[in-house]
Amino acid sequence: MIGRLRGILVSKQPPWLLVEVGGVGYELEAPMSTIYDLPQTGQEVTLLTHYAVKEDSVALYGFLREAERALFRNLQKVSGIGAKISLAVLSGVSTNEFARLVQSGDVVALTKIPGIGKKTAERMVVELRDRVDGLATAVPGIAATAPGVPADPAAEATVALQQLGYKPVEVTRLVQKVAAEGDSAETIIRKALRAALGS
Repeated sequence: MIGRLRGILVSKQPPWLLVEVGGVGYELEAPMSTIYDLPQTGQEVTLLTHYAVKEDSVALYGFLREAERALFRNLQKVSGIGAKISLAVLSGVSTNEFARLVQSGDVVALTKIPGIGKKTAERMVVELRDRVDGLATAVPGIAATAPGVPADPAAEATVALQQLGYKPVEVTRLVQKVAAEGDSAETIIRKALRAALGS
């Protein structure tokens, strides 16, 4: 089992990361909450990981904070929730905000996250209410995005949002609505997620 990686951040194409450790490149999927706070490529990074083995695949997920990894694991204990929806939750709301929504039973707000319908949101409230108590005190900050804007940040943001579960038509509308000249892909994604969740 792989629990942590420390190495050089080779590339980040949300939600994918490539980290080189001792000459080996590890591909990981990460929530936007982690991607926002990563250093620039070429710098050292330490990630907590979740190693998942299924019948037909092996996947590695990376997180900067233990609260994120704990929530990712707890979410998948809820019937009907897999890794993709868990990443969408972490990308859409902070661990602190998610804990607040679950504890207050705010099903409507939870259903704004891609892939979560009313029944799934209700299951989350029932099954996770006792497990999110510790998360309410861990408020992950969102760092300013690093300099160095990709050639087409809007296109990169569009791809990342679709991989998080948003429909192409909705993604196009969100990106056109929030993107401003000079924004990096991460900034556009963050603004689009806030707009989609009505915050």
